[in-house]
Amino acid sequence: MTVGIRDVARAAGVSTATVSRALGRGPVSDALREQVEAAVRATGYRPNLSARRLRSQAARTIGLIVADIRNPFFTAVSRAVEDAAFASGMRVILCNTDEDPAREAMYLRLMEEERVTGVIFAPTRVTLESLDTCPLGFPVVLIDRSGPPGTHDSVVLDNVSAGAALVDHLVARGYARIGGLFGATSTTAQERQAGYAAAMRRHGLALSIRTVAPNAAAGEAEAMRWLADSDRPEALVLSNGLILMGTVRAARNLGLAIPGDLALAGFDNEPWTDLIEPGLTVIEQPVAEIGAQAMQRLFERIASPDQPVRKIILSGRLVVRGSTAQAKRPENRGPN
Repeated sequence: MTVGIRDVARAAGVSTATVSRALGRGPVSDALREQVEAAVRATGYRPNLSARRLRSQAARTIGLIVADIRNPFFTAVSRAVEDAAFASGMRVILCNTDEDPAREAMYLRLMEEERVTGVIFAPTRVTLESLDTCPLGFPVVLIDRSGPPGTHDSVVLDNVSAGAALVDHLVARGYARIGGLFGATSTTAQERQAGYAAAMRRHGLALSIRTVAPNAAAGEAEAMRWLADSDRPEALVLSNGLILMGTVRAARNLGLAIPGDLALAGFDNEPWTDLIEPGLTVIEQPVAEIGAQAMQRLFERIASPDQPVRKIILSGRLVVRGSTAQAKRPENRGPN
């Protein structure tokens, strides 16, 4: 009777995926590899060499699926992931989804076809909700977005605290009519919006929230509409660097002075935020650490598939610049 990989898995007391990784020299623990090799000897299994080569290739490849590679945050995180993968002798397949659930589904199918070892993924809310009902053939570590507790490993910013920190800073600088412009597709923006809302309520201020597609063009268009109103906010919190960029363009198109007519505070400490005049107050994310931690967590999950799910929460840093200078003429501000 022909001995197959399922027989080896049964003898070793592990999954067939673990056997495949161990025989393909994939990232498994030494103890698991020895366990599988002992089962191979006990069963007399003889692997197909061509299939083994395919397994070996798959064991050296991971997928990286990001929401928008034009967003400097994802560019920086992608670089950190690629650096960590290269140092470990692994290849990276990079896919960009533009926050489109259909493209996310397509790329997840591609990862299964390519038989990757694992995937690092920044999904939309729609796809995040479906991950549990459609099991994948590889481990997933989420970045920038997180699912319900206990579902998937994730590496994220403390978004609620960061959103609240921007409001606290603006209030300390004398601003009260503070609006929030947030991305409409991700849990990240939801969490930052929740932090904004909690801080506004804590200070006894009225909420003023709008949501847009998380890109510069949508941010500019919505900011143009909002800032053209007579009752426009005197300060805005923007939930990512692209929306922040679009809002700066809108303010300039409308002839609004920053911060004289409009204070701005947002996310992502990119070089351009310090090059314009005045510089922009932002939350700086630890992008290199996010990428490196995601890779480390993926390696750990591959080596020990049954270990508890972890959510790694990292802190941001408030970088204060001229866009949130002390509010002037507080007596001229409208009601809260």
